[in-house]
This record gives sequence, structure tokens and C-alpha cells, in this order.
Amino acid sequence: MKSAREILHSYGIHPRRRYSQSFLEDRAVMERILGLAAIGADETVLEIGSGVGLLTERIAERAARVLAVEIDPSLVEILNRRLGRKGNVEIVSRDILKVDLSEWSGRGNAGKLKVIGNIPYSISSPILFHLLAHRRSISSATVMMQREVADRLTASCGCKEYGIPTVLFAVHASISGGIEVPPSCFFPPPRVHSMVLRFDFAAEPNTPLSDENFFARVVRTSFAMRRKTLFNCLRGSEAAPESDEELRRALDAAGIVGKRRAETLTPEEFGRLSNVLREGRRHAAKR
Repeated sequence: MKSAREILHSYGIHPRRRYSQSFLEDRAVMERILGLAAIGADETVLEIGSGVGLLTERIAERAARVLAVEIDPSLVEILNRRLGRKGNVEIVSRDILKVDLSEWSGRGNAGKLKVIGNIPYSISSPILFHLLAHRRSISSATVMMQREVADRLTASCGCKEYGIPTVLFAVHASISGGIEVPPSCFFPPPRVHSMVLRFDFAAEPNTPLSDENFFARVVRTSFAMRRKTLFNCLRGSEAAPESDEELRRALDAAGIVGKRRAETLTPEEFGRLSNVLREGRRHAAKR
């Protein structure tokens, strides 16, 4: 079986820096990714960044249907030539960030998609948050990313890597996997190490939330200035009450000391604080 390097060479195509292209070539790693994804025979899989189709072929052997999304027109041409005749593969020439995944979710098992992807490291965060925003259309996502990004997603409360992604994903998904992939497994080799994580999105948040969008706003506001106290981050923001005294009462009601910094709050504490602040805004609106 040809490698990604050989396939690209046969078409006279070189990896493009514009798309941060590094093609996974290690077949053992591919098998580990597929094992982690645990594809069912009745499932529809959305693959992000199908490249030359090496992993796509293996997904198609297991899934009922594959939606192979690729933004690079030259790679779309390769995919069409190599996989265009496969009855269960649909090649989609689009930017995943501009796709409303609910368009396709009805094709999946129980109305949901299973996502697999070796995502471009230059836009890994936007893609991950895009998946999070469409979590109700996804059963699980098994994604290769830069090790640094994976460390932030799985960080423990209180460490420097702990931040907005950690909290938001902890509330809406369970994370497993942790397959480490060295640069030597790719062509061309990236300058960083990679890791594969699996996200199983929850039907309901893992901690009670009265308003999921407001919760995200509280989390983002709290981490906006990491060196400031929680009180000072929230003070005067759209997430906070109008007066300092009301904010102090809200923090007390949530059982949180305002002098703490955002990285010391657990996802559950953020949920509790968000609910108290949201309830306060509802009462204020009725006055």
C-alpha cells in the first residue's frame, strides 16, 4: 500500500503550509485511532481533513457511511480519484468551520455523527470549539491535535494549562484516550508532538446549568485576565450584577471567595457561580 508521500508525489503535489498539512503515515497509529473511535457498522462518520484518504479507506471498511471533508482542492481531486467509486464515501469539498453539522446529523446513528480528524494545528482551537458548539449533533469525536492543546483540555484545576477549554469541555464531554504520536509518524514531520483524544459529548451538562450560554460567558470573563482576582475579572462585566455589593453577595451565595483566581475554580464551582449570577439577573430584570 502506498504511503501519503508516494501518493502526493504521483500526483505532483506538495504539502501546503497554508493548510498546515502533515499527513499521518503510521498504520499502527491509524489502527489505534480506529480502535479508540470504536466505529459501529451502522454509523455515519464525519472525517475532518481527509488528506489523501489513507485513514478514510479504513473508516469506510467499518462505517455505514463516511463524509470525507477536505478544504484543499488538490487533495479533493486525489480523494475523488482514489475513493470516488466507493459507495459509502461522500467527498465534501468544504471548510469544516463553515459547516453546520446539524445538516448531516440526521444521517448518523440515532441522528448523530461520529467525528474523526487529524485537524490542522494552526486552527485546532477553532475546530474544537466548532465541534463543541455542535455537540448535540455529535455522539463522539476522536481527534488528533497538538500535544499542547491536549494538555490544556485535560489539565487539572490549579495548574497553568487549566483554562477556558478545560472548563467548557469538562462540563459538556468526557475525555479519554491520550494516544501520543511523535513527529516521525507524519509526512512532513510537524515540529511538535501530537496526541489523540476522544470526546464523548453528554446529552446534558455534567454539572447543573440554568443557562449554558451564560455559563460560557462567565467562564470566558473569569479567565480574561488570569492574574486578576475573580471579583475584579467579573466586576463591571455583562455577566455581573450592577453593584459591587451585589457581586459580593452572589459570590458568597455560590460559596466562592472573590479573591480567588479563575484557575482555582472547578467546573462545578463555575456552574454554581453561573447559576447564582443568572438568577440574580432574572430578579433584576423583574424590578
